[in-house]
Amino acid sequence: MSLISVDEALARLLAGVEPVGAEPVPLAAANGRVLAADLAATRTQPPFAASAMDGYAVRAEDISALPASLRVIGEAPAGHGYAGTLQPGEALRIFTGAPVPQGADTILIQENATRDGDTIAVLETAPRGRFVRPAGLDFTQGEVLLCAGERVGFRELALAAAMNHAVLPVRRRPKVAILATGDELVEPGAEPGPDQIIASNHAGVAALVTDCGGEPLQLGIAPDNRQAIAAAIAAAREARADILVTLGGASVGDHDLVQEVLGDAGMDLAFWRIAMRPGKPLMAGRIGDMRVLGLPGNPVSSLVCSLLFLRPLIEALLGREVTARDRDHLPLAVDIGGNDRREDYLRATIRRADDGSETVLPSDRQDSSMLATLAHADALVVRPPHAGPLAAGARVPVIRLPRR
Repeated sequence: MSLISVDEALARLLAGVEPVGAEPVPLAAANGRVLAADLAATRTQPPFAASAMDGYAVRAEDISALPASLRVIGEAPAGHGYAGTLQPGEALRIFTGAPVPQGADTILIQENATRDGDTIAVLETAPRGRFVRPAGLDFTQGEVLLCAGERVGFRELALAAAMNHAVLPVRRRPKVAILATGDELVEPGAEPGPDQIIASNHAGVAALVTDCGGEPLQLGIAPDNRQAIAAAIAAAREARADILVTLGGASVGDHDLVQEVLGDAGMDLAFWRIAMRPGKPLMAGRIGDMRVLGLPGNPVSSLVCSLLFLRPLIEALLGREVTARDRDHLPLAVDIGGNDRREDYLRATIRRADDGSETVLPSDRQDSSMLATLAHADALVVRPPHAGPLAAGARVPVIRLPRR
């Protein structure tokens, strides 16, 4: 199978993806979830004309000329409206959020009045409507304010609450089973043998899944034998995983068994190997309704491919619109050489000058086993296939890496 482009691989991966089902969750549990349906306001906000300041509800014509004095007939704190109608020459002591009484059309702020018993002297005029929030200023009943596919954050959560939604319809979290493979791997905290290393990819991929709104399911580390890999695949199926992510074992070596065992399990292969660096051995397919994404074993390759492919797949399952990943264009801090037929994703840091301008500096070392350079990088510089050399100052496409 020949190498395919990154764009074609992503298109094949996302072809035919349907969002997962919906579930209702309490408002307090909805932070970070993705809406499965549009949300319309169940009420008008504010539901009445309300005072925006502490002061006095008055008739604008009564204070249009100075000197002016008015008789205070009562008060209206928030939550307790005045039942009567304001008559000419009258004022009502009012507080922020309280309903403006019938007959009043202006709020005279308390700083612009002096009170003596039940009489106020007006110190400054105010036009009709001053400091009055009309009914429906924020939104009206039936107005759609949050749409399906939006991720609920603190602002959306507050708006949903104001719309009087105690329960939100959200997409269930896509379940992503993660299988690390290889005799050379041991779990973090274990004592590796003389020829072993600590597994790291599964931890990073699981964190990315959680950040994207998915539910990671760790299947552990399978040794390089068909029975163990087949058992792990069966476990993913039994758990009804939406995605099975395999780590390593999908290349062309004698001990790379993952693709073969997946084929025995009935995988329909969408693609294998893409024109990308790091990440050439990437594989994708499907077993029944479970998507399969075979990530390379090298740590940087695995995490970069997760960012570029696993993240969009999860977003598609959540019903979110999947578009080309946002890219800035920044000037290079140094000269860089030309590129071959593969699309490169170079780990880089962003330099910020005192004037706020930015340049991007690719790391001198881009080996796909080096996690430290990825952890300390701010961005990935994207180099198209067959791109020529570039001098410092040339602008290049940059994917900013998410930071906490």
